[in-house]
Amino acid sequence: MSPPAAATAPARYRGRFAPSPSGPLHFGSLVAALASCCDARAAGGEWLLRIEDVDSARSRRGAEAQILATLERYGFAWDGAIVRQSERTALYEDALARLRAAGLAYACTCTRRELAAAPLGAGGERVYGGTCRDGLPSTRPSRRQHAWRVRVAEEVRVCQDRLQAPQRQELAREVGDFVVKRADGLFAYQLAVVVDDAAQGITDVVRGADLLFSTPRQVLLQDLLGLPTPAYLHVPVALNAAGEKLGKQTRAAPLPDTPLPALLAAWRFLDQPMPPEPPASVAEFWTWATASWLVARLPPVPMLPAPSGADSAAATGFAS
Repeated sequence: MSPPAAATAPARYRGRFAPSPSGPLHFGSLVAALASCCDARAAGGEWLLRIEDVDSARSRRGAEAQILATLERYGFAWDGAIVRQSERTALYEDALARLRAAGLAYACTCTRRELAAAPLGAGGERVYGGTCRDGLPSTRPSRRQHAWRVRVAEEVRVCQDRLQAPQRQELAREVGDFVVKRADGLFAYQLAVVVDDAAQGITDVVRGADLLFSTPRQVLLQDLLGLPTPAYLHVPVALNAAGEKLGKQTRAAPLPDTPLPALLAAWRFLDQPMPPEPPASVAEFWTWATASWLVARLPPVPMLPAPSGADSAAATGFAS
């Protein structure tokens, strides 16, 4: 009788924080960074930093340096070299070539104006109707630029999350065939993030719940490309006083120069156990946070109001 096969040791936790260099970090960014870092450190794992600058049109000069300086000032310490999507185009090209060779991706010459007439899906995105799915329409004038879309099947995708309810999505009805390379030649976030997570050996993705709706697309791409699917944890996103997600588009205030009040506000936003005495320093905060992180305490909701002052351009700290 053959001896039993040795059990495969689970992969060491590898998490990441992946900001876009389109402006300074704000309170919403801090929440995502804090959650992802604490989850990695509490598991004894690694925490990597990736600059998601695949969309060069949105990148701002000097934003990356500002982001790195803020993270360092706030006590974040990442493992290994920083990865930049702008330096990884060959990996994305290879993934697209594999999809095309398998007949899973096709060219699309639909314009933004034409796509604007498509119905809105459950996630607020236009549902692609498949105009170019069976080949470029002969009635359409020749267009030099085209995007690349991935075919989706008539099936329901169920994606598990460590915090939020399972995500059930019928991609064909709610999204349609989606873009993996844009007509302007830039790769879409959906493909880039999947390739990067696999290349970096990411085991756990901790990020804002605004990305919940796109997760089934990423899991589909992982399946089509034969890549592993990490565990997902989507934490609540912070809303401003108008009920909008804090972000560059809603002119969220940059993080204040004094880190400790903002760190405590983000910790409180995530409903984590507060220390018996206020930490006297950023280092003291991180010692407590790493040892006290509890996923079970996280609010299982996709969004929550930000603390007072987090969306004010004149803010220098956050209210308790």
